Amino acid sequence: MAKKRSKGVYMISSVSEQYGIHPQTLRLYEREGLLTPSRSDGNTRLYTDEDLERLEVILQLTRELGVNLAGVEIILNMRDKMAAMQAQIEEFVARLNMELANQPLPPEPARGGGLIPVARAIPIKKG
Repeated sequence: MAKKRSKGVYMISSVSEQYGIHPQTLRLYEREGLLTPSRSDGNTRLYTDEDLERLEVILQLTRELGVNLAGVEIILNMRDKMAAMQAQIEEFVARLNMELANQPLPPEPARGGGLIPVARAIPIKKG
């Protein structure tokens, strides 16, 4: 969908041209809270690579899947919450692994291998 881009920030005109959408559409996405570009000292909208990735998701949902903007908002909010939950899980697992690494090792089991000694079976002679 998008052409290869370098690291940096992009003005609304270049983003509009790159994605084939009207600048008013980008402004609408901002008013709806779907995109939040930063602003320059002269109040020009500046889109980062992360903004463009989010825009690509918005365009995929609207153009290819026919999702309306209310649905896009819900989907984006769910994606953000899932990303936050994933980060929390990864942090929890890392902390748990660190705690387990600092625990002393349990004593090795006896050489017999069993927990309860078992008497040897006496063969039964059939009659």
